[in-house]
Amino acid sequence: MLARVGGSGKTRGAKRGAQAAWRAGAPGPACGDGSFTRALRYETGPYRKSAYAVGMAATSATPIPTVPAAVHRRRWAILAVLLFSLLVVVLDNSILNVAMKTIAQPSPKGLGATQSQLEWAINSYTLVFAGLLFTAGLLGDRLGRKKVLLFGMFVFGGGSALSAFAGSAGELIAFRGVMGLGGAFIMPATLAIIMNVFEREEQPRAIGIWAGVVGLAIAIGPITGGLLLQHFWWGSVFLVNVPIVIAGLIAMFLIVPDSKDPRPGRLDPVGVLTSIAGLVLLIYGIIKGGQYGDFTRPEVWATVLAGVLVLAGFVWYESRIDHPALDVTYFKKRQFSASVAAIGLVFFALMGVTFFIVFYTQSVRGYSALQSGLLLLPLAAAQMVFAPRARLLVDRFGARAVCSGGMALTGVSFLGFLLLGQSTPIWVLEVLFFLMGTAMAHVMPPATVMIMSALPREKAGSGSAVNNTFRQVGGALGVAVLGSLMSTLYRDGIKDHLGAVPAPARHAAGESIEATLGVAGKLGARGQALVQPANDAFLHAMHITAAASAAVALFGALVTLVFLPAKQPPAAAPGGSEELEMVGAEQ
Repeated sequence: MLARVGGSGKTRGAKRGAQAAWRAGAPGPACGDGSFTRALRYETGPYRKSAYAVGMAATSATPIPTVPAAVHRRRWAILAVLLFSLLVVVLDNSILNVAMKTIAQPSPKGLGATQSQLEWAINSYTLVFAGLLFTAGLLGDRLGRKKVLLFGMFVFGGGSALSAFAGSAGELIAFRGVMGLGGAFIMPATLAIIMNVFEREEQPRAIGIWAGVVGLAIAIGPITGGLLLQHFWWGSVFLVNVPIVIAGLIAMFLIVPDSKDPRPGRLDPVGVLTSIAGLVLLIYGIIKGGQYGDFTRPEVWATVLAGVLVLAGFVWYESRIDHPALDVTYFKKRQFSASVAAIGLVFFALMGVTFFIVFYTQSVRGYSALQSGLLLLPLAAAQMVFAPRARLLVDRFGARAVCSGGMALTGVSFLGFLLLGQSTPIWVLEVLFFLMGTAMAHVMPPATVMIMSALPREKAGSGSAVNNTFRQVGGALGVAVLGSLMSTLYRDGIKDHLGAVPAPARHAAGESIEATLGVAGKLGARGQALVQPANDAFLHAMHITAAASAAVALFGALVTLVFLPAKQPPAAAPGGSEELEMVGAEQ
């Protein structure tokens, strides 16, 4: 029979000593599985258990859970609801790419948007989304992640409805910014809540499913968009979000528990405002550089430089105050800094490839928007199959081997695009998509787990925001830099073949393969001579861009191989008895 802990002064003293040691960071005694440490954490937190439970934990091989039983029982239902919110955000961006051509057409079929307006319909979302991600994560930790998620869903749904009925391109750009505001509050909250409703041993599987749904949404977005545009007007690609948002809001209100940092500390308004200003300047400069195809223009490099300097000032300021919005010392942890670098680099490379693949399948190969979407199914299938199972390889070989291997396979799959020509069997592209999906499935989940486990659970919102911010900045840089590279290469390849084009239209005709083919169609028989040179120039530019993307991915593999720890260190522990607030405390 176990003696009741606390039944004598001697045992009470032992327990107090163990608690003091735990708060100081020492490992718990007795159980190699950490159950005694977890029991002390559970006993000293808001959900205080009897001393008898602590004594049982010290001798039992079964860990005491840190998630309340009621929440633990419905964790998979909670995950399913969170995936709805994730799906609607990622799905919308991939759907919009399909609708661009329709929106560019004159009213009433479209809005008559110019190329610049079409770009800003995408960029207004990106600018607001990326600029507010970090702030939204902080607010989730401070105010409650469920509250922030519900707010984000409501704003995103409202922005979607407004975008669907926009009367001009200017209105669409503004309403897309509203959608970006909602999306910024959704993305960090989903991952933060996952970290708070799943026990540590189940978090890699849950994050794998989370990452798999991102890949699925990227693939089914064009399919959904193609189907909608075949039967409805262009606004349907936005209106489809509204019923999903309504269903998600109801489900979230009913079953998703709230959680937050019970000791958020003082506000850091200077840090928050500085982070917003720095990110907006940086992203805006990147976007403008991509639009101009020239990063040497003063308005481009000056804006980018200003953003970098403001963010550097943010880091300097945060490292010197006692209540930082972001504890920059987390970047001293190799598992954290190498993981965020891997995510930024892989999205840089990935966005470079996705920039040209739509033009290859539709403009060069002649597939419709719906058919192009269907071609992405192998990528989605690989993500859904392998992302939830990546944890098994991590358990066996370690995160460093899996992440670096995934990055290397990403680079190899990008090099495979060098095999693609005008008449290459389409199954070659399908194999490459499957390899891309497999590779990404073994990078994103392990890297995300490493980031999130490097921070205490009560800082999950901040960790998720950093994860998503690096992804957005990396993706924006990929589109801008690699897109500019491709545009420059295409212009150089086509310029000598534009002699038959009237001089006023010559510059515009050389901007992209779509512009060249559009002018060729207007010229009739004379324009047919432009089709083959346009295809050749595009394929050459695509091959060089794919090689550059592969180089970035392989560099990422080297970074993770050198800097990522071979084995995942223990999860960060709370710093004091009241720092961990159990999920389910607020409903």
